[in-house]
Amino acid sequence: MQPSFRLDGRLSRDLLDLFIRAGLIAVLVAFSFQVFRPFLELMLWALILAVTLYPLQCRLRQRLGGRDGRAATLIVLLALALLLVPVYLLLVSLGDSLEQLLALLRSGDWSLPAPPDAVAGWPLVGPRLHQAWLSASGDLTSALQRLLPHLKGSGRALLGALANVGAAFLLFVAALIIAGICMAYGERGHHAAQRIATRVSGPDRGPRIVTLCTATIRAVAQGVIGIAFIQMLLVGVGFVAIGVPGAGILALVVLLLGIVQLPATLVTLPVIAYVLGTQGVALATIVFTVYSLVAGLADNVLKPLLLGRGVDVPMPVVLLGALGGMVVQGIIGLFLGPVILAVAYNLFWQWVDEQDAPADPGQPD
Repeated sequence: MQPSFRLDGRLSRDLLDLFIRAGLIAVLVAFSFQVFRPFLELMLWALILAVTLYPLQCRLRQRLGGRDGRAATLIVLLALALLLVPVYLLLVSLGDSLEQLLALLRSGDWSLPAPPDAVAGWPLVGPRLHQAWLSASGDLTSALQRLLPHLKGSGRALLGALANVGAAFLLFVAALIIAGICMAYGERGHHAAQRIATRVSGPDRGPRIVTLCTATIRAVAQGVIGIAFIQMLLVGVGFVAIGVPGAGILALVVLLLGIVQLPATLVTLPVIAYVLGTQGVALATIVFTVYSLVAGLADNVLKPLLLGRGVDVPMPVVLLGALGGMVVQGIIGLFLGPVILAVAYNLFWQWVDEQDAPADPGQPD
């Protein structure tokens, strides 16, 4: 009985050591995650940008004599210029518009023109809209006083949304700078990612998983930016053709909305209302309305065509991952969702295909 007692005691000590080590590791991982958590979104964005822009880094590095630092710095400066110039123009345009509005309010010579008679003929909302517009054109001050209590809540919500957009923009700028640092050490980072994936999934699956993740991130990023650019061109052509004031600035707003995955109808619908209100219902305005609606919804058709290009995974998997990830995690989920779903899809079919080789019938049992 003594050997059995010694064996049980040794087993209990081994289990106790195992539990203590596992507990200490769990505490260390939990504490490390709490420390890193404030920077998690920033680092994820930096990693996504670095993976997306690294092919451009490789091309510039060859032309700059193999210097990664200079190539990464040049990419970051060009990207910051492409981001800050449209934002600066937009802010200048908004500032000028606000100054004109304040000057008009101070002068007291402001009024609303009478509505066209065609507005009354619009279905459903035409008569009410015509009556409210006519009343406001007669006494705009009283109309604004009636609307002021309803506008306070909307104004607060709008200011909160603008603050969130500003914070997201600053986060993106910081992530872009960190991505430049990551690209300067791109080869080391690639080797490190392969080593980690190999340690987790084995020498056969590891490099393939890294390649799949990289291709998925680049396909989604290029698809998102490409779709936003195409939509900006489509909407901008319509605005210029009909003579909308500030068509270029509005087209840039459509580009920014497409990048952050907001619908372009946030711009096209107010512009359609403005054109119909100022130019009336005619053949040109009807064609513009239909064209703008189609252009504003073009991303719903382009996403299935562009998001899955260059990825060794069926397009519906990437599309579902992008939509589902965005619903769960917002904009960053647009990239994480397809990566996670693509890796899971790939690993699932690798597991399905891994079958034991059939036994040789000529070999005795």
